[in-house]
Amino acid sequence: MKLQTKIPLEKQSKNLIDYHSNMLLIGSCFVENIGEKLDYFKFKNTQNPFGILFHPKAIENLISDAINKKTYLEKDVFFHNEQWHSFNAHSKFSNTSKEAVLHNLNGNIKSANQQIQESTHIVITLGTAWIYRSTHTKEVVANCHKVPQKEFTKELLSVDEISTSIETIVSLIRDVNSKADIIFTVSPVRHIKDGFIENTQSKAHLISGIHQVLNQKPSTVNHQSFYFPSYEIMMDELRDYRFYKEDMIHPNTTAVNYIWDRFQEVWMSSKANKTMEKIDVIQKGLQHKPFNPNSEAHQKFLQNIEAKKTQLKTQFPHILF
Repeated sequence: MKLQTKIPLEKQSKNLIDYHSNMLLIGSCFVENIGEKLDYFKFKNTQNPFGILFHPKAIENLISDAINKKTYLEKDVFFHNEQWHSFNAHSKFSNTSKEAVLHNLNGNIKSANQQIQESTHIVITLGTAWIYRSTHTKEVVANCHKVPQKEFTKELLSVDEISTSIETIVSLIRDVNSKADIIFTVSPVRHIKDGFIENTQSKAHLISGIHQVLNQKPSTVNHQSFYFPSYEIMMDELRDYRFYKEDMIHPNTTAVNYIWDRFQEVWMSSKANKTMEKIDVIQKGLQHKPFNPNSEAHQKFLQNIEAKKTQLKTQFPHILF
């Protein structure tokens, strides 16, 4: 008896992720969920150089700024609610010091430039098709930073606008990195603040926009570009509120683990899976709280953990616990 409808997924045949891979993850807060798994299993990865970005235009702006080595100046930040902010970055970059904001933005632009060029896999997670445009500059912002809503107009990106943005993102990346696989996904987090119907419309535009690009005749735009169905897995395979946090909006730990397992099925190499098992043993060992820390048995246990760490570090010098 089948008690679940499963989305058929195929194992990738080329450029599987292993412990020599270098990943860049950009996009909505779901990036952080998967990023935590990559951190736990000690994969080389960089997450959201400008913090969480929800819509395609914000991601396009970041990648464009990084590749073109934009230098953020005083005119690119503003003061509001006793802090300095950038409309292109998440509020975690906000600071009471203007100099600190500019320093952090410019530092992350440089590191993002390098990461884009060196990545073997770039994962882009789109969260919403709704955008806010400044009524003064007419520019699309990544974050409103609690500036009064009257200062913006709210718009829904069309499918064609999303496709164009995705094509630009891919072309920018391909100009400096022709080898990386680009994996698009749509965040399963529902943006209920936009409204229930509006959220569904938004997700539909994102999915249609991505596939409009991926389904083109073979070209440099969709070459080595893929779609991973995070949203569909959440909506179909995990069709139950027990897989949500208490807010009934965000996937809970069980759901994140499940989607991670499905991602692992498609993108992880068999060698990486074996190394992940070893790292999981070490991680659980480090989290273990002994009844008697000074006992001989526990000391042997710690020595065994250290031996396992040393062995792994010999194979993969970047792994640190």
